[in-house]
Amino acid sequence: MSTQPAPQHPSAVIPERLFDDEGAEDRWRARFRAPRMSAPDWAIDAPDASIYVSNTSGAWEVYAWNRATGEHRRVTDRPNGTVHATPSPDGKSIWWFNDTDGDEFGSWVREPFAAGGAPETAVPGVHDGYPAGLEIGHRVIAIGVSTDEGSELFTHADGETKRFYASEDDASVAGLSRDERLVAISHAEHGDSRHPAVRVLTTGDFAAVADKWDGEGKGLTPLEFSPVSGDSRLLLLHERRGREELLVWDVERDTETEIELDLPGEVVAEWYPLADALLVVHFHQGRSSLYRYHLDTAELSSLDTPAGRIGGAGVRPDGSVEYAWSSAAQPPVIRVRAADGEDKVLLTPPGERAPGSSPMTDAFVEGAGGQIHALVSRPADAPAGPLPTVFTLHGGPHSADEDRFSAYRALWLDAGVAVVEVNYRGSTGYGSAWRDAIEGRPGLTELEDVAAVHDWAVQSGLADPAKCVVSGASWGGYLTLLALGTQPDRWAAGVSSVPVADYVAAYEDEMEQLRSFDRALFGGTPESVPAVYKECSPITYVDAVRAPVLVLAGDNDPRCPIRQVENYLDRLAKRGLPYEFYRYDAGHGSLVIAETINQIAAEVYFALRALGLR
Repeated sequence: MSTQPAPQHPSAVIPERLFDDEGAEDRWRARFRAPRMSAPDWAIDAPDASIYVSNTSGAWEVYAWNRATGEHRRVTDRPNGTVHATPSPDGKSIWWFNDTDGDEFGSWVREPFAAGGAPETAVPGVHDGYPAGLEIGHRVIAIGVSTDEGSELFTHADGETKRFYASEDDASVAGLSRDERLVAISHAEHGDSRHPAVRVLTTGDFAAVADKWDGEGKGLTPLEFSPVSGDSRLLLLHERRGREELLVWDVERDTETEIELDLPGEVVAEWYPLADALLVVHFHQGRSSLYRYHLDTAELSSLDTPAGRIGGAGVRPDGSVEYAWSSAAQPPVIRVRAADGEDKVLLTPPGERAPGSSPMTDAFVEGAGGQIHALVSRPADAPAGPLPTVFTLHGGPHSADEDRFSAYRALWLDAGVAVVEVNYRGSTGYGSAWRDAIEGRPGLTELEDVAAVHDWAVQSGLADPAKCVVSGASWGGYLTLLALGTQPDRWAAGVSSVPVADYVAAYEDEMEQLRSFDRALFGGTPESVPAVYKECSPITYVDAVRAPVLVLAGDNDPRCPIRQVENYLDRLAKRGLPYEFYRYDAGHGSLVIAETINQIAAEVYFALRALGLR
């Protein structure tokens, strides 16, 4: 064992200000500080009892909203914020997940919806772990927990907690029927957590009622049971035709209806209150929209929302639809569309609204795996010539960049830097083949698409080839480090937040749900397919990195643990390459606005210095 002390990594610089112009400085900070909120959720049997999460206090916390009285109150107040919460169906309590310092490991607690009650353990007899689904009924509660040993699922009824399922494979509670007789679980007993199967059991004796699996490479995702008591229909997503589409499965009759919509892209949905229709959220080429699908007539009608991103939507008992909306140019707002078609603002958090930003345009670039969709934003009043450009790579990997408001993107634009967001192979919304194309070769496959878009950006005159930055968080942070090592000639700087840097060490330390995901993605464990993990790990290419890099990481991150980040930084230190490290006391990102501002300021300031712009 080496006795040499660990390197002292140079700390990131947090500038007092990024802009000499006071107005510009105030504007970018105001975008992050502006009060924002999620679309509200409500108790199914007491819809006046609603909850949402908001950053109004300076950290993302849970709020209660009594619609009958108009009262809003903050429920949680924790150093690192709280975002996972749900109301009980009777509206008498609020459940929220209580972890430690953002590490995502903990337990559900509940407290009265009305002010004055203290939180208490929600389900006795369930040990701490990572959350794996929660369904709350009047009589039955179904709850899932994941640890390094695997997944365990429990019910609590009549004062007794029972474990009804346990597996070394990934599993979660996915639905509870309205009459609380049936519980749906999502599982990966077939060995592929990325394409799960579904089982429905009784809550009385846990007998299996029905199983459904569509076979290799075709996942089934349970969404929710019908909201009508006695109705055993379960709404799911399937992939039988190469993209995620809707399926209604009557579990007890074992009949199913595939819902074929004449829409490009992909969809997700929820029931209308009478279970006679579905609220469909449609995603296509970075933008989303809302539809109502009538089950009896198969009629699809648009709710005519503006172009942008729907960040959550739900149907009220009166048929009105509440939804969160934003676009690249316009900050988020919570709107309501009445059953008669009137659309108006529902809720406005206290304080000044965030300043707006620039709209984005689309680019379609031919790549090795097909046409790549990218979203492009130019600074206002930018000169015609090639611009410094940041390529921001989204996390996931199964996610997508969208035409949504981003204070982060807006700051780059204010700094005179163009922004390119790439929906590389692995992104969702472009079909199953596109999403799954990274299997067996993750990271390197996505970067082929990033390289093609980079070539387009340079050849089109958008990007200055000498001033291109690669940046991302989580999976995007992983891709950033991998890009710096495998594409060193393309990048003048890299900004990598909460990344996977050393994949073998990350696999050893990460939460079990992610180990299960990695086994499905890589084709096995680091022991069974070591060459794949080596080829796709950033630390393999650390000696080829030439551009300065900033790495940000949280001490309590269960997804991209700190040890493997330090392994990578230690290798950088031995090379003497310019780099900086921002280490903070939280998990996979921060819910505290002041901390977020510090991190973002450090990121942009680092990149601007590396480009010679500061």
